[in-house]
Amino acid sequence: MGKYWLFKSEPDVFSFADLAASPGKTAPWDGVRNFQARNFLRDEVKPGDQVLFYHSRIQPPCIVGIAEVVREAYPDPTAWDPTSPYSDSRSTPEKPLWYAVDVRCTREFASPVTLPMLKSDPALEGLLVIRKGMRLSIQPVSETHFRHILKMGD
Repeated sequence: MGKYWLFKSEPDVFSFADLAASPGKTAPWDGVRNFQARNFLRDEVKPGDQVLFYHSRIQPPCIVGIAEVVREAYPDPTAWDPTSPYSDSRSTPEKPLWYAVDVRCTREFASPVTLPMLKSDPALEGLLVIRKGMRLSIQPVSETHFRHILKMGD
């Protein structure tokens, strides 16, 4: 049985449309530079896991679709690419500090599920993304919350 996640991305950096337009509708989820989010990617996110794709830093922030993890964690090559905005000299191919996974676009929601909608739904009590100050870009989601959000998006 797979797990469920919410992955945040700024749509001007990498949007759901960008994922859908990628070859095979698949792309690396790289550039994560928070240790707790990295630990989720490295240790817990597995192929077959389902992902709520969340657009952050727009008004209102919203979940726009579903993706599936298709490749387990591997060292994030953007960390040792000096031209990448995610370059980190502490990370090397021999001793990687940061990790990525590959995700594939599954489907776009009929309508986005906005943060205000999530916050106002009592069935979503405990959902991490609605907690004040919760900024993690990779967050676990319960199966109950995941299924409820699917219904909201369709």
